[in-house]
Amino acid sequence: MKQIVFSTHNENKLKEIKKILSDNFKILGLSDLNFDDEIIESGKTLAQNADIKASYINKLYNIDCFADDTGLEINSLNGEPGVYSARYAGDECSSEKNIEKVLNSLSNKKCRKAVFKTVICLVFNNEKYFFEGKVYGSILPKRIGKHGFGYDPIFVPDGFNKTFSQMSMNEKNRISHRAIAVEKLSKFLKSRVTK
Repeated sequence: MKQIVFSTHNENKLKEIKKILSDNFKILGLSDLNFDDEIIESGKTLAQNADIKASYINKLYNIDCFADDTGLEINSLNGEPGVYSARYAGDECSSEKNIEKVLNSLSNKKCRKAVFKTVICLVFNNEKYFFEGKVYGSILPKRIGKHGFGYDPIFVPDGFNKTFSQMSMNEKNRISHRAIAVEKLSKFLKSRVTK
């Protein structure tokens, strides 16, 4: 089974990805490489940040690697938090503080439309490929649900009446922005590995 590294320290993301790709690939996380350093995400876009993380590990270990960056873009906040979604509340941020800042920023806004985006950068056989997934939805005025992570408790995808946090991992993995991007990645990898 072909090995590929997912350049992340986020165990929740790693679990999601393994569930989607594990039939065809052995997915390693950064902890499997004993890599504990933080890779500075200095990009101005999701694609740039994904590229930085994938390219860093690829060069360091000379191994096929992919990385993702995800952002929540809220219409009435001019696309914020966007590329800064993971650290929206500042240096000492957490998911709770990030959500709090979003909810406070939206307290006087009528439009709560948003889009979750994931961009994956894959470095495969020393070539770079990008895959994107998007899910449109809206932001609730309060948290609902116990599953998931990040902004999942306040995001309701269009066509559903519950948040990502109220969904099981299997249900979320069928429709999420990351699942869409990973599905594109998976199709690409399967086509290359079977050739």
